[in-house]
Amino acid sequence: MATTTSHADPNEHFLEDERLVRGNLSFHDITELVAYHSEKKTPLGWYLAFGAALTGLGILGISVAYLLWNGTGVWGNNVPVGWGWPIVNFVFWVGIGHAGTLISAILFLFRQGWRTSINRAAEAMTLFAVASALLFPTLHVGRVWAVYWMLPLPNQMAMWPQFKSPLLWDVFAVSIYGTVSLVFWYVGLIPDLATMRDRAVKQGRLLRARIFAFFSLGWTGSNRHWRHYEKAYLLLAGLATPLVLSVHSVVSFDFAISIVPGWHTTIFPPYFVAGAVFSGFAMVVTLMVVARKVYGLQNLITLDHLEKMNVIILVTGTIVGFAYITEFFIAWYSGVVYEQYMFFNVRATGPYAWAYWTMMSCNLLFPQLFWVKRFRRSIPIMFAISITTNIGMWFERFVITVTSLHRDYLPSSWDYFSPTIWDVLLYIGSFGLFFTLFLLFLRFIPMVAISEVKNVTPQADPHFYHSHGDGHGQGDGDGRVEEVPAAVPNVAYRTASSEKDDDKA
Repeated sequence: MATTTSHADPNEHFLEDERLVRGNLSFHDITELVAYHSEKKTPLGWYLAFGAALTGLGILGISVAYLLWNGTGVWGNNVPVGWGWPIVNFVFWVGIGHAGTLISAILFLFRQGWRTSINRAAEAMTLFAVASALLFPTLHVGRVWAVYWMLPLPNQMAMWPQFKSPLLWDVFAVSIYGTVSLVFWYVGLIPDLATMRDRAVKQGRLLRARIFAFFSLGWTGSNRHWRHYEKAYLLLAGLATPLVLSVHSVVSFDFAISIVPGWHTTIFPPYFVAGAVFSGFAMVVTLMVVARKVYGLQNLITLDHLEKMNVIILVTGTIVGFAYITEFFIAWYSGVVYEQYMFFNVRATGPYAWAYWTMMSCNLLFPQLFWVKRFRRSIPIMFAISITTNIGMWFERFVITVTSLHRDYLPSSWDYFSPTIWDVLLYIGSFGLFFTLFLLFLRFIPMVAISEVKNVTPQADPHFYHSHGDGHGQGDGDGRVEEVPAAVPNVAYRTASSEKDDDKA
């Protein structure tokens, strides 16, 4: 097995690319491996998972209907905690939605080839998380039927939104982010939709072929189509990149421009963006660990991909932890007694100290395990840390929102916030919405970007076939690729046996 290479080695890029896809897969193998899962008969396991997700969606429908009938008084919001779980859940879901566009846009601009195996599912996760996020501020306005007043629509009463309000900035930031992410995701799908269309035609499934033909926009794979596609994809990546950084910065302004102790701080924009990337990658790891195992995609979504995501979780988790400690230092250094009281007497030792230390444990301590390479490549450990990270990030938003409000400047109005059953059911229902959409995505759309993965294989090099005649990465054994088990041309490669030993680690 080749392990080292010099900079002068003309085959160096083969070594680098080979690590991205395992199992000695040809172009045809990759297409079969991904497309097979949306063409085969629906498995029983998918129906069971979809039934559970639909149950959650039903809970969401009941919660929303009850809320609209009775009003927002059914929530646990009170005075002085006017922002409770709805805002906590909104910020949590917006944060989850950050990883997808970051993987697709920023990593694409930096030419990171490892993004190709996970970007499709991560982008889908972004869209579904944003849909779940928009649910909460929409319901929080109370009169949902008048929610269009948040948009600057001309009307006979000359009523306009308050452009000085950061809540209105949220409307624009999240809406634009969701729209650009949707267009970016769809453009990236077009070549694969055309592949699915052609396969459906060969299989004689005409309805399926017509649907894919409609959405593939007449794609033929010609040189002109590829040139236009790559130009459009690059422009959208350039457009989406600043949105990744701006959308959660704007969300942080909801808190930062106020004068409430614990909110009024300039560290919030970078702190929120780092936290969003942190939680977003944790959710991607949670979903990918399960999906790659169930769908047998270990050769495409390898342990190397998961390890790179764990490194990002480690880095962003450390940044978030540094921000937590910085807040204490600034509160002490500023000399403002209200800030000092909020951090030292309320968050660290107050009635919500249990939530604060849960946040610190999940977000700062547990991710530090990833300093050890063995833990970064361990499936059980990375899955457990991804779950605790998501729990910790939800508590981070809870701590910021509730602890700063439940003790305001007037001690006589202090009150303890407790959620009601409708707060809990609405939160559970948002997961039902998220997983319903994600399972539909897994069932009907290629969950891995087929065309992009092919571009990072050795066969994508135009000179590859001069010395490799069969299209497989194993080639003629000239030492340019690792010694991995030869691909089996039928269905055995779907078991991804080459990664089984790694998974056991």
